[in-house]
Amino acid sequence: MKLLESTRFEAINSALSIKTGDSKIIGRIESYSCKMAGNDKQLYKRFNAEQGFTPHDLQALSPPQTSLGTSPAQGYFSRSISGDEDGPLCDTISRKTLFYLIATLNSAFHPDYDFSDAKSHEFSKEPSLQWVMNAVDSNLSATAGDHYRTLRTALWAAIDDEISLNECDIYSYNPDFASDPFGEDGCLWSFNYFFYNKKLKRIVFFPCRAINPLYVLDSGVGSDFAMDEDEDRY
Repeated sequence: MKLLESTRFEAINSALSIKTGDSKIIGRIESYSCKMAGNDKQLYKRFNAEQGFTPHDLQALSPPQTSLGTSPAQGYFSRSISGDEDGPLCDTISRKTLFYLIATLNSAFHPDYDFSDAKSHEFSKEPSLQWVMNAVDSNLSATAGDHYRTLRTALWAAIDDEISLNECDIYSYNPDFASDPFGEDGCLWSFNYFFYNKKLKRIVFFPCRAINPLYVLDSGVGSDFAMDEDEDRY
């Protein structure tokens, strides 16, 4: 996955590093091309060959989550992966799209994390753009207050101009605690959203977290609070 440089995103990302009285928000938005280069093609072949999958095989996703970790969309389901109306209901994702999400994670968090073994059930397909915007706005407004409210319009406009939000499928990454790059002690909340525009062959990735810096300092972990050059690393 190739990172697409954006001075507009860089300005937004600087504004997404927010310190409040009892928390620190670290967020970023990045755009990635889904056009596979040589190394990506090799990884993709290996990804499909592991269990004899094809790019069009469907994988089951988990239900969407809110910032509280529960789904308010009672009755929001797609057809079962088997097509059996009496079977378990869930959203599905093609192997190719799943690979794009995993490759985006690997690119975004390299070299600190490797997501090559991530499974489809660690991802969810979000029911609507408004759902995701509400979840993002709720988290950031509650923590950053007026700072986020002054940033909000520019943030969503920049994402929309880059990816055409109304044409996107939106996914989230919701792993178990051991696999979560934001799963350290002191994390107040976190999210990882992917805005995937199949037509543009592009993904905008928006990971963000709020942490309690006092807890991290007291526990003696997280040197990113002591060193300016590491402040915004994940």
